[in-house]
Amino acid sequence: MSEYNYGISIHGGAGTIDKSLMTNEKELAYTHALQTAIDAGYEVLESGKSAIKAVTAAVCELENSPLFNAGRGAVFNSLGQHEMDASIMDGKTLHAGAIAAVRNVKNPVYLANLVREHSDHVLLVGDGALEFAEKFKVDIETDAYFHTDQRYSQWQKIKDSDDFQLDHTSDKKYLGTVGAVALDKNGNLAAATSTGGMTNKKFGRIGDSPLIGLGNYANNNTCAVSCTGSGEFLMRAVTAYDISCLMEYKGLSLQKAAEYSILNRLTALGGDGGVVTIDRQGSISMVFNCDGMYRGSRNQNHSEVAIYK
Repeated sequence: MSEYNYGISIHGGAGTIDKSLMTNEKELAYTHALQTAIDAGYEVLESGKSAIKAVTAAVCELENSPLFNAGRGAVFNSLGQHEMDASIMDGKTLHAGAIAAVRNVKNPVYLANLVREHSDHVLLVGDGALEFAEKFKVDIETDAYFHTDQRYSQWQKIKDSDDFQLDHTSDKKYLGTVGAVALDKNGNLAAATSTGGMTNKKFGRIGDSPLIGLGNYANNNTCAVSCTGSGEFLMRAVTAYDISCLMEYKGLSLQKAAEYSILNRLTALGGDGGVVTIDRQGSISMVFNCDGMYRGSRNQNHSEVAIYK
Protein backbone atom coordinates (compact mmCIF):
# COMPACT_ATOMS: atom_id res chain seq x y z
CA MET A 1 0.00 0.00 0.00
CA SER A 2 1.13 3.53 -0.75
CA GLU A 3 2.41 5.71 2.04
CA TYR A 4 -0.35 8.18 1.20
CA ASN A 5 -4.05 7.38 1.08
CA TYR A 6 -4.39 8.73 -2.44
CA GLY A 7 -7.86 9.59 -3.65
CA ILE A 8 -10.11 11.93 -5.57
CA SER A 9 -13.42 13.74 -5.12
CA ILE A 10 -15.51 15.51 -7.76
CA HIS A 11 -18.65 17.63 -8.05
CA GLY A 12 -21.00 18.57 -10.86
CA GLY A 13 -22.94 21.40 -9.25
CA ALA A 14 -25.18 21.96 -6.23
CA GLY A 15 -28.62 23.39 -5.56
CA THR A 16 -32.28 22.49 -5.45
CA ILE A 17 -32.13 19.01 -6.94
CA ASP A 18 -35.62 17.56 -6.53
CA LYS A 19 -35.68 13.74 -6.53
CA SER A 20 -39.39 13.74 -7.37
CA LEU A 21 -38.63 15.53 -10.65
CA MET A 22 -35.71 13.27 -11.58
CA THR A 23 -36.54 10.40 -13.95
CA ASN A 24 -34.76 7.09 -13.49
CA GLU A 25 -33.16 7.56 -16.90
CA LYS A 26 -31.83 11.01 -16.05
CA GLU A 27 -30.57 9.94 -12.63
CA LEU A 28 -28.75 7.01 -14.23
CA ALA A 29 -27.17 9.34 -16.80
CA TYR A 30 -25.86 11.70 -14.10
CA THR A 31 -24.60 8.81 -11.99
CA HIS A 32 -22.79 7.26 -14.96
CA ALA A 33 -21.20 10.58 -15.94
CA LEU A 34 -19.96 11.18 -12.39
CA GLN A 35 -18.58 7.65 -12.10
CA THR A 36 -16.79 7.99 -15.44
CA ALA A 37 -15.10 11.18 -14.27
CA ILE A 38 -14.10 9.71 -10.89
CA ASP A 39 -12.67 6.60 -12.52
CA ALA A 40 -10.72 8.66 -15.07
CA GLY A 41 -9.06 10.65 -12.31
CA TYR A 42 -8.49 7.69 -10.02
CA GLU A 43 -6.81 5.64 -12.73
CA VAL A 44 -4.30 8.49 -13.16
CA LEU A 45 -3.54 8.39 -9.42
CA GLU A 46 -3.35 4.61 -9.37
CA SER A 47 -0.73 4.67 -12.12
CA GLY A 48 1.47 6.90 -9.95
CA LYS A 49 0.91 10.13 -11.84
CA SER A 50 0.33 13.52 -10.24
CA ALA A 51 -2.75 14.95 -8.58
CA ILE A 52 -2.66 17.75 -11.19
CA LYS A 53 -3.02 15.19 -13.99
CA ALA A 54 -5.80 13.44 -12.07
CA VAL A 55 -7.98 16.51 -11.53
CA THR A 56 -7.41 17.55 -15.15
CA ALA A 57 -8.54 14.14 -16.40
CA ALA A 58 -11.63 14.11 -14.17
CA VAL A 59 -12.74 17.64 -15.02
CA CYS A 60 -12.18 17.06 -18.75
CA GLU A 61 -14.64 14.15 -18.55
CA LEU A 62 -17.21 16.39 -16.87
CA GLU A 63 -16.60 19.13 -19.47
CA ASN A 64 -17.17 16.59 -22.24
CA SER A 65 -20.64 15.74 -20.89
CA PRO A 66 -23.64 17.88 -21.93
CA LEU A 67 -25.20 17.23 -18.50
CA PHE A 68 -23.06 19.74 -16.60
CA ASN A 69 -22.64 23.50 -16.93
CA ALA A 70 -19.03 23.40 -18.13
CA GLY A 71 -17.43 22.76 -21.50
CA ARG A 72 -19.94 21.12 -23.83
CA GLY A 73 -22.87 21.74 -21.47
CA ALA A 74 -22.10 25.43 -20.86
CA VAL A 75 -25.08 27.77 -20.64
CA PHE A 76 -25.86 30.66 -23.01
CA ASN A 77 -24.96 34.24 -22.11
CA SER A 78 -27.10 37.27 -23.05
CA LEU A 79 -25.62 37.28 -26.57
CA GLY A 80 -26.37 33.60 -27.15
CA GLN A 81 -22.73 32.64 -26.70
CA HIS A 82 -20.88 30.28 -24.38
CA GLU A 83 -18.29 31.99 -22.17
CA MET A 84 -16.33 29.59 -19.99
CA ASP A 85 -14.07 29.92 -16.95
CA ALA A 86 -11.68 27.45 -15.31
CA SER A 87 -8.80 27.24 -12.87
CA ILE A 88 -6.32 24.70 -11.52
CA MET A 89 -3.84 24.77 -8.64
CA ASP A 90 -0.88 22.64 -7.55
CA GLY A 91 -0.69 22.25 -3.78
CA LYS A 92 3.02 21.44 -3.83
CA THR A 93 4.24 24.63 -5.51
CA LEU A 94 1.15 26.87 -5.10
CA HIS A 95 1.42 27.53 -8.82
CA ALA A 96 -1.95 28.09 -10.46
CA GLY A 97 -3.45 28.76 -13.87
CA ALA A 98 -6.83 30.14 -14.87
CA ILE A 99 -8.82 31.37 -17.85
CA ALA A 100 -12.04 33.38 -17.98
CA ALA A 101 -14.64 34.50 -20.55
CA VAL A 102 -13.20 32.11 -23.13
CA ARG A 103 -15.23 30.81 -26.06
CA ASN A 104 -15.04 27.64 -28.17
CA VAL A 105 -12.32 25.88 -26.14
CA LYS A 106 -13.34 22.23 -25.81
CA ASN A 107 -11.69 21.72 -22.41
CA PRO A 108 -11.19 24.98 -20.49
CA VAL A 109 -9.44 23.19 -17.61
CA TYR A 110 -6.79 21.93 -20.01
CA LEU A 111 -6.12 25.49 -21.15
CA ALA A 112 -5.99 26.69 -17.52
CA ASN A 113 -3.32 24.06 -16.84
CA LEU A 114 -1.28 25.27 -19.82
CA VAL A 115 -1.36 28.76 -18.32
CA ARG A 116 -0.04 27.25 -15.08
CA GLU A 117 2.70 25.33 -16.85
CA HIS A 118 3.82 27.68 -19.61
CA SER A 119 3.27 31.28 -18.50
CA ASP A 120 4.33 33.58 -15.69
CA HIS A 121 0.71 34.63 -15.22
CA VAL A 122 -2.16 33.11 -13.28
CA LEU A 123 -5.26 34.39 -15.11
CA LEU A 124 -5.80 35.04 -18.83
CA VAL A 125 -9.08 36.41 -20.16
CA GLY A 126 -11.08 36.35 -23.39
CA ASP A 127 -9.27 36.91 -26.68
CA GLY A 128 -5.88 36.94 -24.96
CA ALA A 129 -6.53 33.49 -23.53
CA LEU A 130 -7.52 32.26 -27.00
CA GLU A 131 -4.34 33.72 -28.47
CA PHE A 132 -2.39 31.80 -25.84
CA ALA A 133 -4.37 28.63 -26.67
CA GLU A 134 -3.38 28.89 -30.34
CA LYS A 135 0.30 28.59 -29.38
CA PHE A 136 -0.39 25.14 -27.93
CA LYS A 137 -2.89 23.94 -30.56
CA VAL A 138 -5.64 23.53 -27.96
CA ASP A 139 -8.77 21.78 -29.26
CA ILE A 140 -11.30 24.34 -30.50
CA GLU A 141 -14.93 23.48 -31.28
CA THR A 142 -17.65 25.29 -33.24
CA ASP A 143 -20.59 26.95 -31.52
CA ALA A 144 -22.73 23.99 -32.59
CA TYR A 145 -20.69 21.65 -30.37
CA PHE A 146 -21.77 23.61 -27.28
CA HIS A 147 -25.45 23.86 -28.29
CA THR A 148 -27.84 21.72 -26.28
CA ASP A 149 -31.61 22.06 -26.60
CA GLN A 150 -32.08 22.18 -22.83
CA ARG A 151 -29.66 25.10 -22.36
CA TYR A 152 -31.12 26.92 -25.38
CA SER A 153 -34.64 26.57 -23.99
CA GLN A 154 -33.51 27.98 -20.63
CA TRP A 155 -32.00 30.99 -22.35
CA GLN A 156 -35.04 31.60 -24.59
CA LYS A 157 -37.25 32.06 -21.52
CA ILE A 158 -35.25 35.01 -20.17
CA LYS A 159 -33.05 36.28 -23.01
CA ASP A 160 -34.85 39.61 -23.55
CA SER A 161 -34.93 40.45 -19.85
CA ASP A 162 -32.45 41.68 -17.29
CA ASP A 163 -32.80 38.39 -15.44
CA PHE A 164 -30.12 35.75 -15.18
CA GLN A 165 -30.19 32.23 -13.82
CA LEU A 166 -27.74 30.14 -11.91
CA ASP A 167 -27.86 27.36 -14.47
CA HIS A 168 -31.11 25.77 -15.36
CA THR A 169 -34.13 26.70 -13.31
CA SER A 170 -35.99 29.74 -12.06
CA ASP A 171 -37.93 28.56 -9.02
CA LYS A 172 -35.65 25.57 -8.52
CA LYS A 173 -31.99 26.56 -8.39
CA TYR A 174 -29.18 24.38 -9.66
CA LEU A 175 -25.81 26.03 -9.31
CA GLY A 176 -23.75 24.60 -12.12
CA THR A 177 -20.01 24.19 -11.93
CA VAL A 178 -17.77 21.14 -12.07
CA GLY A 179 -14.61 20.44 -10.13
CA ALA A 180 -12.20 17.92 -8.68
CA VAL A 181 -9.68 17.61 -5.86
CA ALA A 182 -7.05 14.90 -5.47
CA LEU A 183 -4.16 13.58 -3.37
CA ASP A 184 -1.53 11.54 -5.24
CA LYS A 185 0.83 8.77 -4.13
CA ASN A 186 3.57 11.30 -3.43
CA GLY A 187 1.40 13.27 -1.02
CA ASN A 188 0.72 16.19 -3.35
CA LEU A 189 -2.66 17.90 -3.56
CA ALA A 190 -4.39 19.60 -6.50
CA ALA A 191 -7.73 21.24 -7.26
CA ALA A 192 -9.54 22.21 -10.48
CA THR A 193 -12.83 24.00 -11.18
CA SER A 194 -14.65 24.76 -14.45
CA THR A 195 -17.94 26.47 -15.34
CA GLY A 196 -20.11 27.98 -18.03
CA GLY A 197 -21.36 30.64 -15.61
CA MET A 198 -24.92 32.00 -15.52
CA THR A 199 -27.64 31.75 -18.14
CA ASN A 200 -28.14 35.18 -19.77
CA LYS A 201 -25.13 36.68 -17.96
CA LYS A 202 -24.13 40.18 -19.13
CA PHE A 203 -21.22 42.62 -19.05
CA GLY A 204 -18.51 39.93 -19.13
CA ARG A 205 -19.52 38.66 -15.69
CA ILE A 206 -16.99 36.32 -14.09
CA GLY A 207 -17.73 34.28 -10.98
CA ASP A 208 -15.63 32.47 -8.41
CA SER A 209 -14.55 29.46 -10.47
CA PRO A 210 -11.43 30.94 -12.15
CA LEU A 211 -10.37 32.91 -9.08
CA ILE A 212 -7.73 31.31 -6.88
CA GLY A 213 -8.69 31.26 -3.20
CA LEU A 214 -12.35 31.91 -3.96
CA GLY A 215 -13.66 28.99 -6.00
CA ASN A 216 -10.49 26.90 -6.10
CA TYR A 217 -7.46 26.33 -3.87
CA ALA A 218 -4.80 23.73 -3.04
CA ASN A 219 -1.99 23.72 -0.50
CA ASN A 220 -0.01 20.65 0.57
CA ASN A 221 0.08 21.98 4.14
CA THR A 222 -3.69 21.77 4.44
CA CYS A 223 -6.11 20.69 1.72
CA ALA A 224 -7.47 21.05 -1.79
CA VAL A 225 -10.88 22.67 -2.36
CA SER A 226 -13.24 23.07 -5.33
CA CYS A 227 -16.40 25.15 -4.87
CA THR A 228 -19.79 25.23 -6.56
CA GLY A 229 -22.71 27.53 -5.93
CA SER A 230 -23.70 31.19 -5.99
CA GLY A 231 -20.43 32.69 -7.15
CA GLU A 232 -20.89 36.21 -5.84
CA PHE A 233 -21.33 34.85 -2.31
CA LEU A 234 -18.42 32.41 -2.58
CA MET A 235 -16.28 35.35 -3.72
CA ARG A 236 -17.29 37.50 -0.76
CA ALA A 237 -16.65 34.62 1.64
CA VAL A 238 -13.30 33.68 0.02
CA THR A 239 -14.55 30.16 0.60
CA ALA A 240 -11.80 27.96 -0.84
CA TYR A 241 -9.00 29.73 1.03
CA ASP A 242 -11.19 30.11 4.11
CA ILE A 243 -11.29 26.32 4.56
CA SER A 244 -7.51 26.08 4.24
CA CYS A 245 -7.05 28.94 6.71
CA LEU A 246 -9.34 27.37 9.29
CA MET A 247 -7.16 24.28 9.15
CA GLU A 248 -3.80 26.07 9.13
CA TYR A 249 -4.43 28.79 11.70
CA LYS A 250 -7.24 27.37 13.82
CA GLY A 251 -6.23 23.72 13.71
CA LEU A 252 -9.65 22.53 12.56
CA SER A 253 -10.07 19.16 10.86
CA LEU A 254 -11.01 19.14 7.17
CA GLN A 255 -14.61 18.21 7.96
CA LYS A 256 -15.01 20.88 10.65
CA ALA A 257 -13.40 23.55 8.47
CA ALA A 258 -15.61 22.75 5.48
CA GLU A 259 -18.74 22.64 7.62
CA TYR A 260 -17.97 25.97 9.29
CA SER A 261 -17.18 27.71 6.00
CA ILE A 262 -20.28 26.43 4.16
CA LEU A 263 -22.89 25.95 6.91
CA ASN A 264 -21.98 29.04 8.91
CA ARG A 265 -20.17 31.70 6.87
CA LEU A 266 -21.65 31.11 3.41
CA THR A 267 -25.12 30.48 4.81
CA ALA A 268 -24.97 33.63 6.94
CA LEU A 269 -24.27 35.68 3.80
CA GLY A 270 -27.28 34.11 2.08
CA GLY A 271 -25.27 32.00 -0.36
CA ASP A 272 -26.10 28.51 -1.62
CA GLY A 273 -23.50 25.96 -2.59
CA GLY A 274 -20.97 23.41 -1.53
CA VAL A 275 -17.43 22.09 -1.77
CA VAL A 276 -15.48 18.93 -2.37
CA THR A 277 -12.26 18.79 -0.36
CA ILE A 278 -9.38 16.45 0.42
CA ASP A 279 -6.55 16.86 2.92
CA ARG A 280 -2.96 15.63 3.00
CA GLN A 281 -4.00 12.51 4.92
CA GLY A 282 -6.46 11.62 2.18
CA SER A 283 -9.59 12.46 4.19
CA ILE A 284 -12.43 13.58 1.91
CA SER A 285 -15.27 15.95 2.78
CA MET A 286 -18.22 16.94 0.60
CA VAL A 287 -20.32 19.62 2.33
CA PHE A 288 -23.25 21.64 0.94
CA ASN A 289 -26.07 23.77 2.35
CA CYS A 290 -28.74 23.04 -0.28
CA ASP A 291 -30.93 20.09 -1.28
CA GLY A 292 -28.33 18.27 -3.31
CA MET A 293 -24.93 18.24 -4.97
CA TYR A 294 -23.81 16.03 -7.84
CA ARG A 295 -20.73 14.49 -6.25
CA GLY A 296 -18.50 11.48 -5.85
CA SER A 297 -15.27 10.24 -4.33
CA ARG A 298 -12.92 7.29 -4.57
CA ASN A 299 -9.83 6.06 -2.74
CA GLN A 300 -8.25 2.67 -2.08
CA ASN A 301 -10.99 1.64 0.34
CA HIS A 302 -14.13 3.43 -0.80
CA SER A 303 -16.06 4.58 -3.86
CA GLU A 304 -19.21 6.69 -3.82
CA VAL A 305 -21.50 8.62 -6.15
CA ALA A 306 -24.38 10.68 -4.74
CA ILE A 307 -26.83 13.39 -5.74
CA TYR A 308 -29.24 14.14 -2.90
CA LYS A 309 -28.68 15.21 0.69
